[in-house]
Amino acid sequence: MQENHHIIEIKYLTKYYKGLITPAIDNINLNIDQGEIFGLLGPNGAGKTTTISILCGLFGPTSGNVFIDGMQFQHSAEKIKSIIGVVPQEIALYPSLTAKENLRFFGHLYGLKGKHLKTRIDECLELFGLEKNANRRIKTFSGGMKRRINLIAGILHKPKIIYLDEPTVGVDVQSRNVILEHLRDLNKEGTTIIYTSHYMEEAENFCSRVAIIDKGNIITKGKPTELIDSKEEYTDLESIFLNITGRALRDE
Repeated sequence: MQENHHIIEIKYLTKYYKGLITPAIDNINLNIDQGEIFGLLGPNGAGKTTTISILCGLFGPTSGNVFIDGMQFQHSAEKIKSIIGVVPQEIALYPSLTAKENLRFFGHLYGLKGKHLKTRIDECLELFGLEKNANRRIKTFSGGMKRRINLIAGILHKPKIIYLDEPTVGVDVQSRNVILEHLRDLNKEGTTIIYTSHYMEEAENFCSRVAIIDKGNIITKGKPTELIDSKEEYTDLESIFLNITGRALRDE
């Protein structure tokens, strides 16, 4: 398999929600190469979550096609789900279970078991500095620790593609650095990362390429440095974002 083939292809993708006249995403086209850290950026209600949900197979589009590593969900749903990992913005953990118990549960969902699962859990807990807290209940964890366990749950099965929805929201600087450092390491091993965030400085430094989506349309895309250099008034990714999407407040 070629290193820079399109691992994700989005073709003329449109999604209407029932009862709404305006589409959540409107005829978008986008290719993401294997091994990229790709940032999908946009204000609240821009279409990020809808796009990611379709890419994860949570629901289908109204029209258009999505190819994941050359496959489509209607034909190869189980195979696609085995190569993707999803780390949602909301902490998707059981608070009354320990860190290890949570990870065993999610490992079983991905088909991991026995010694292999135990080894993988221990390896990830150590990697993220949580091995001493393995038997503590999640409800006793800090926000940054929960965020790290949330991330581990999505990468236990070593997916080819990881979808990250605001992976560092609400965490301290130390936890943010640990999370981003290990995501970069995963990417160096060949994992493709699709990432959404409201932190423009973080996205600028973390992503190899970004697309800014607003009102269901891809407004611009490219390498952060190239986008910044494209106009004199652009000084960083945040200035591009505000210029394109406006400064008006958006409802949550």
